[in-house]
Amino acid sequence: MSNLDDRKLEALGGSMRDFRYLPGTNILDRVSAFFDWQELRRETGLWPLGRSTETGPRSKCFARTDEGELFEGINFASQDYLSLSSHPDVRDVAIETMKEFGVHSAGSPALVGNTSLSLALEKKIGEFLEMNEVILFPTGWAAGFGVVKGLVRPSDHIVMDALSHACLQEGAQAATRNIHLYRHNQIESVREKLAAIRAKDNANGILIITESLFSMDSDTPDIEALQALAREYDAILVVDVAHDLGCLGPNGRGHIGAQGMTGKIDVVMGSFSKTFASNGGFVACNQRSVKEYLKYYASPCTFSNALSPSQAALVLKAFEIVDSDEGARLRDSLMTNIRLLRELLHGTGFETYGDPSPIVCVKMGSEALARLVARRLPEIGLLSNLVEFPAVPKGQARFRMQVMAHHTSRDIIDSVHRLGVARADAVIQLEALENGTADFSSIDALAASRRKPGCMAASRPSPLKPSAETAPAAGDVRRATS
Repeated sequence: MSNLDDRKLEALGGSMRDFRYLPGTNILDRVSAFFDWQELRRETGLWPLGRSTETGPRSKCFARTDEGELFEGINFASQDYLSLSSHPDVRDVAIETMKEFGVHSAGSPALVGNTSLSLALEKKIGEFLEMNEVILFPTGWAAGFGVVKGLVRPSDHIVMDALSHACLQEGAQAATRNIHLYRHNQIESVREKLAAIRAKDNANGILIITESLFSMDSDTPDIEALQALAREYDAILVVDVAHDLGCLGPNGRGHIGAQGMTGKIDVVMGSFSKTFASNGGFVACNQRSVKEYLKYYASPCTFSNALSPSQAALVLKAFEIVDSDEGARLRDSLMTNIRLLRELLHGTGFETYGDPSPIVCVKMGSEALARLVARRLPEIGLLSNLVEFPAVPKGQARFRMQVMAHHTSRDIIDSVHRLGVARADAVIQLEALENGTADFSSIDALAASRRKPGCMAASRPSPLKPSAETAPAAGDVRRATS
């Protein structure tokens, strides 16, 4: 192989962790090391991030790579679990609200940014969770960061699940050096951390942090046991319900409802971006004093503009749908789709992580194999997000297939087939690249020639037939494919 071919093989290795801490005195120049690696992955078709949809997160859509190449596919990459982003009532209330209130909040919640709609949304969330007080944030990320940074002081301690979301981890790092990571979902590990802290420090606070549904593993902790430990060790429990509130559990109350913990947790935080069709987030508690403190000491709330009136109105409408018979039907459809996807994946030799949830994480293994699978997916009409180290452990790369209520059984059947074709091709390609019998210019033809009879014979399946509403203009397709 040539030196160029050898260099291209480097695109199968490395990770974003390699570029987190960069040497050099020039802060701007030194980031070029990451860009060079990113460009190498682009040249070989192995950069799967930065994609955009043409018409929003529909179950079938047109999308573009971050360099503008247009493709069409079945969409298992968007977080719209109950398909509310395209719900006509949600859409209409957003439009009518913009007509009445304008498009912008024009202030932080502390400085006239809230509206009557914001206050109505806070009340609705409080009723939904059986908690007394709710404060809104501009994003779910801001809510997670803000609640931790707002409540914890440098002498306090944070005991958190090692797999907690980045917003919670970065909030912890900004608040204190006393961060104690416990083994994922291991209650005894939590007890050990709490006992060790209280053996030395009875003067300062402890915040325990977990998620009700972990998005990379689709599993959940024993929330009741964590709350009991918090009481025992004079600590406070925060539960992030971003991924399951509204779309799982009895009446949409997620795992806190399924575990009988609605209204019984110290602090609940969540995001509107998974089920409730909007940016934004919230923190719920039972003391007015805590809400008022966070208003002025959680900087993402104090120093960011509030949700726009239309965002507050459409999230309120989404909560109303979730809390209705229609919401129950949507949750039933979602769970039917989840179970069908998992069943078909298992039946075709794939393994998945965790329990049934809108997040169906499909095991791939090595980053090199997973990148070659991701490289193939746009060509054969499937959108799914590749997750690799450091977001998950090295050698445990996976595709996070995010299910919607409006996916059809045909969408699911076709997608499992396409993923199987992509993996079969990637196995052939990886072996050829590693043993030097092919390079990136020839691996596609090699995979096609070795494909087993009965597999997808053409370079892509029969084309999707999106409606005129979802299809881009013909000129856009020509520009993207020229």
